[in-house]
Order: sequence, then C-alpha cells, then structure tokens
Amino acid sequence: LPRAMALGAARDPELAFRAGQLSASEGRSLGVYVDFYPIVDVNNNPRNPIINIRSFGEEVALVSDLARAYIRGIHAGGMLATAKHFPGHGDTATDTHLGLALIEHPRSRLDAVELPPFAAAISGGVDAIMSSHIMLPALDPSPGIPATLSRPILTGLLRNEMKFQGLVFTDSMSMWAVSRSFAPDKAAAIAIGAGADIVLHSPDADAAFRGIKAAVQSGEIPESQITQSVERILRAKARL
Repeated sequence: LPRAMALGAARDPELAFRAGQLSASEGRSLGVYVDFYPIVDVNNNPRNPIINIRSFGEEVALVSDLARAYIRGIHAGGMLATAKHFPGHGDTATDTHLGLALIEHPRSRLDAVELPPFAAAISGGVDAIMSSHIMLPALDPSPGIPATLSRPILTGLLRNEMKFQGLVFTDSMSMWAVSRSFAPDKAAAIAIGAGADIVLHSPDADAAFRGIKAAVQSGEIPESQITQSVERILRAKARL
C-alpha cells in the first residue's frame, strides 16, 4: 500500500477505510493483532524528516476524517488501531530516532492544529494511542522531559482532559530522544508513572522490567495504576 499522503491526495475516506481493512485482515492472517496506525500528525512543517509522507496531509480536517475512516477499516479487519504520535509530531524538524524534538507553540495553537485529529480518533473509537518523544513546554515545562515521560501530558491531558480510556503505548524507547538521556530502567519507570500502559522496544527489556518493579515496590508508582493498565490490556485482548 502507498504511504498515507497518497490516500490524503485521493481525499477519499472510502479508500482510507479499505486500506485499513486490508492491512488489518492481512495482519490478522499472520497473527498480528495491533496496527500502529494511523499516523494522525498534521504535516505542517516541510522540513520534517520523519513524518512527511507518513501523514495524510497538512489539513487538520482532512487528517481527522481520513484517520477516522482508517480506524473503521482496521476494526472491520479485526485489529486494534493506534493513533500516533501524541500530542503531535508534524511540526518538527528533528527525527526523534536521532534527537529530542521541541515544539514551542502555545496551547491555543495545539488546540487548533495538533490535538483535533487525536480527538477525532478518540471519538472514532481508536483502541490505542502512541506517545511522542517531543518536548512541549506549553503542556509540560519540565526541562528535557518528552511527552512519553510526561504525566501532565499522558495523564493530565490525554486521560483526564481528553477522556481517553484505551491503551497508551510509548514510542520506541530505543530511540535516541529517550535512550541517550535516560537509562532503560529509569525511562521505563518514568513512562509507566506518566501514564503509559506498555513500554515499547526498550533497549534492555530486563532492566525496564526491574525499573518498573522497583518503582512499584517503593511506592513511586501506585500498584492500583499497574492494575488499571493490566485491566486495559486484558479488555483489549478479550475484544479480539
């Protein structure tokens, strides 16, 4: 299948639906249950080296409409859909595989451009949302803390304000935006404490497990929060 921008150029929600459905049916035939798609970032920075043609386009309404159609298609094919990269990776000129990105827009701009496609995905029943390794001072002024590690963003904004009740995945924790500054055990514990349910692709999974376990044992992460994450995961599995 072509990248999302080709679907955006077609401006046809039915094609987006069919692409999602085909991806899901093919994935399920191979035993894959989670689709880390659609990308709902608005492609509004021509210097973006990593989102660009992976986005449906630069129009907020178009991205929102095609994302909802793609999600419907994924569900029709029997998979779980994931919207990414929360709260928006479109207006960066940094590849977060290689460095920590920064978006300095005020909250009013984020509410107008970056967040609406995620709100559309949530209202469209998206099963999961993936975080981004991007600093957004308007949402969390803590220095050096990307959204993946930010409780004000993952819990305050996504869970409490936007009322998302599905799964929260981190983006790959092996990417330099996180792994260059945080050890695997600490990064995993901070991400779970921030509100993530699943730590994705840690550079050291054993260390990540030990870090989360130690944070729970010390009370840094409430055991009730772990229970809530486990329940979300089990509910998602049960739906499949």
